[in-house]
Amino acid sequence: MQLTRFTDFGLRVLMYLTQCRDRPSPVTIPEIAGRFEVSRNHLVKVVHFMSQRGWISTVRGKGGGLRLARDACAYRVGDLIRELEQQGPLIDCHEPPCALDGACRLAGVLAQTLNAFYDALNGYTLADLVRDPTAAAIIKLHRAA
Repeated sequence: MQLTRFTDFGLRVLMYLTQCRDRPSPVTIPEIAGRFEVSRNHLVKVVHFMSQRGWISTVRGKGGGLRLARDACAYRVGDLIRELEQQGPLIDCHEPPCALDGACRLAGVLAQTLNAFYDALNGYTLADLVRDPTAAAIIKLHRAA
């Protein structure tokens, strides 16, 4: 399974924000885009999605920026990825129509293993992802701001 860029960018934003609570200046989308060398336009979409779900708080205008809405321990990695991916079934037995539809176990097996994947990821939190050395690398990115 390969995660989408949307999910990749979403996780990068969340990880970056874990280390900004004590910063005097707010974290901005252009800052994150520059540090990770990714498209600002893509990040705008990702940030909008995450703010709608209550994962991050945003303040618009001069002096505005982004921050995590909750403590990093409250974010389960599997739940984050499940939402960011907006993944439907791994296969669609109806389009194009499959001759085995109704007599095949493949879709059920794939659904079960996909749920096991998310459940395994839920054994980790955002806080787990940013333990050292990751936290130190993020702090270096902040200092470049």
